[in-house]
Amino acid sequence: MLDEIHKRQHVVKQNRPKRSTEGDAFSLFAITALRLAGRLTAAGDELAKPAGQTSARWQVLAGARSGTHSVAQIARLLGIARQGVQRLADTLAADRLISYVDNPQHQRAKLVKLTDEGETRLAAIEMAQAEWADRLGQSFTSAELEAARTVMTRLIETLDAQTGKA
Repeated sequence: MLDEIHKRQHVVKQNRPKRSTEGDAFSLFAITALRLAGRLTAAGDELAKPAGQTSARWQVLAGARSGTHSVAQIARLLGIARQGVQRLADTLAADRLISYVDNPQHQRAKLVKLTDEGETRLAAIEMAQAEWADRLGQSFTSAELEAARTVMTRLIETLDAQTGKA
């Protein structure tokens, strides 16, 4: 049995595509970013939980803060599917944390606006997030964090340009 597994692993290794040094580095970066995204989502869920929210609902509440974005615009800002944001927005509206208001730019695409209760919940989450960010931020210099943000922003822009979302 072990011999059979070893043969299969050899075939898998043979069929693995060759990448450049930069391709290998990027692949490791991408895997690390995905691992980080999972941990940030879990942390966001914990931060939002006392306000009865999740990190996904928190993102939509934050997108609704200005009252000048439609569901589609919030989805684009977050880089996620409009349908997912629409489901979250509908749930938040049912919970009376956001409301839909007329959009002077588009008759059918309503704007998403925080209600007073939505503002209260968002403020509570943001207070907890500020303490959390300050605590974690102490582990890095501001220059390190700015360099990491710059790389991530450039990667987002590159991916958007490749997919025509720019």
